[in-house]
Amino acid sequence: NLLGVRHILLVLSGKGGVGKSTICTELALALWHGGHRVGILDVDLCGPSIPRMLRVQDRAVHQCDSGWVPVFVGQDRGIALMSIGFLLERPDDAVVWRGPKKNALIKQFVTDVAWGDLDFLIVDTPPGTSDEHISTVEALRHYKPLGAILVTTPQ
Repeated sequence: NLLGVRHILLVLSGKGGVGKSTICTELALALWHGGHRVGILDVDLCGPSIPRMLRVQDRAVHQCDSGWVPVFVGQDRGIALMSIGFLLERPDDAVVWRGPKKNALIKQFVTDVAWGDLDFLIVDTPPGTSDEHISTVEALRHYKPLGAILVTTPQ
């Protein structure tokens, strides 16, 4: 389902609270305003904040023949977004899962979301260096990501 995606960018950090989700959101908005078709894959499973940042936290994910349909942002459906935040009963519910279940969901997000044609897919990763990062990179390896943005702070 990523065959229609031209460029994949990962956003990473060595720790939490440095603004990865903000960078993802602002980058997606800038690219969208520049005329690009953009998607955000939020694999920060324990802190899915992008739905709230884009004011779509009350939306639901639907199924189609080719998988999950991402939530679209804006009247012109300019940004496609997939996040575990859409799969929770309440947006503030905690996700308390062990590694295998998290890794399986990441793989499912990569293989089962019907992204369609996108110029850029921005991947918001969890903080730190965990199994989720390895699962994300392994799942995306076949699609040859363009690169990664490492968000740091000066402290």
